[in-house]
Amino acid sequence: MASADLRDELTCSICLNIYRDPVTLPCGHSFCRLCIAGVLNAQEEYGAYTCPECRAESQERPALEKNRKLGNISAEHVLTEPTTSLENWKCSVHREILKYYCCEDAACICVSCSLAGEHRGHQVETLNEASEKKKEKLRNILQKLTSQREEAEKSVQNLEELRRQVQGKATGVTEEVTALIRDIREQLEALEKRVLSEISRQEEQVSLRVSDLIRQLEIKEELTRKMGDIEELCDMTDPVTVLQEKESDRDDYCDAEEDKVRHDIKVQYVDHLDMGLISTAGDRLSVSGDLKMVSDRGKDQRNPEALERFQDPQVLSSRSFSSGRHYWEVERNGSGRWMVGMTYPSIARKGDHSRIGKNNKSWALEISRKWFFQSVSVIHDSTETRIRHISCQRLGIYLDYEAGRLSFYELCDPIRHLHTFTAAFTEPLHAVFEVCDSWVRVL
Repeated sequence: MASADLRDELTCSICLNIYRDPVTLPCGHSFCRLCIAGVLNAQEEYGAYTCPECRAESQERPALEKNRKLGNISAEHVLTEPTTSLENWKCSVHREILKYYCCEDAACICVSCSLAGEHRGHQVETLNEASEKKKEKLRNILQKLTSQREEAEKSVQNLEELRRQVQGKATGVTEEVTALIRDIREQLEALEKRVLSEISRQEEQVSLRVSDLIRQLEIKEELTRKMGDIEELCDMTDPVTVLQEKESDRDDYCDAEEDKVRHDIKVQYVDHLDMGLISTAGDRLSVSGDLKMVSDRGKDQRNPEALERFQDPQVLSSRSFSSGRHYWEVERNGSGRWMVGMTYPSIARKGDHSRIGKNNKSWALEISRKWFFQSVSVIHDSTETRIRHISCQRLGIYLDYEAGRLSFYELCDPIRHLHTFTAAFTEPLHAVFEVCDSWVRVL
C-alpha cells in the first residue's frame, strides 16, 4: 500500500509515468518538463493557459520552476510495474526471458527468436526503447486529445455566451413588441373616439339638413298657397278686386328667397382652392405664380415628363373633396373656349376619354365663344346638354358631396341657376379646368 501511495506521488498526471525532470507550476502542481511544455505549446494559440490538474487559468505563459526534491526522489526510486507471474515475461516458444521487441511483427521476443527464430533478420529494439517510443506516441495522442478537449470546452463556453445573447435579444424583442402592441391599442382607442365623434358630428349635420329641408317644404307650402291666391285673382272678372290686391307681401317674399339662396351658397365658400397640381397641366397651359389663374400659351412647351400630365390643356386643383358642402367662384375670359367642373383623380391622362366630360369620371360646364356666337353646355359621360347663354363673366360652383349634387350658377343680379348634376360620388373630387385661347381665374 505504501509503495502504491509513493508511486502516485511520483507519477506525472499527463504521461502517467514516474517524473522525468519534474517542474512545478505557480499553482503548485508538478509535471514532467516535456509533458507540461507540450500542453502549454498547444494552449498558446488560444491566448490562455490552464493547469491540467486544477484548471487554474492565466493569460501569460506560466514559469516552470524545477522541483529538485521531487526529481531526486524520482531518481532514487525506480519503480517497475508489478506482475503476477513471470510467465508473462517468458517466450512461449523458447521459454526464455523476453528482451526485445520486433518492430515488423509488433511482438515481444527473446534472444533466440531474434537470432534463429522466425523473427531472425527483423528490425528489433530493446523493450525499454520500444516502450518509450510507444509512450511518446501515447503522449502525442494525449496532447492532441487535451487540445481537443480544451477546444470543446471553449466551444461550449461560446455556445453558452450565444445562448445568453439570444435570451437577451428575445427579451428585448418581447418588450418592443409589447410596447408596439400597446401603442397600436392606444391609437385604435384614439381612432375609435375620433370616428365616434365624427359620426356624432355628421348625425348633427344630417339633423340640421333635415330641419332645413322641412323649413323649405314649409316655404313651398306657403308658395303653393300664394300661387293659389294669384291663380284665383287671375280667374276673377272683377277688375276692381284684382287691382286692390296688395303685391308687396309677395314681392318681399321673393326678394327674401333670392337673398337666402345667395347667402346659403356663400356660407360654404372655399378659401383655399388653387390649380396647384402643376404636374397635371397640359403642355399648352401656363399657371400663375399664386396658382389661381391658368391660361393658354398657344403652343406646347417642354415640360418635364410626368405620368399624371394631361394630354389636353387641362389642370387639376391640389385640393380634393370627399365630404361636405363647398362653394367657390371663378372668373372667365370673354372669348375662346374654357371648361370648369369636377373630376375623380383616376381620370385618364391621354386618349379620347381623358377630356373632362367625355367619361363617367368627370362633370363639366363648357363655354365657347367665337366672334358673336356663344355656345354653353354641360357634359358628363360624353352626353352634352345645351343650356341658355350667359352674359356674366363670373360663375359659382356648389358641391354637396353627400347629396351627390354639383351645381353651377351665373353670378348676375339676381343669381341664376344654370344646371345641377346628380350622382353618387365614389372617389374624392378635384376641381378641373380647361382653356383654349382663353383664361380662367379662381376667386
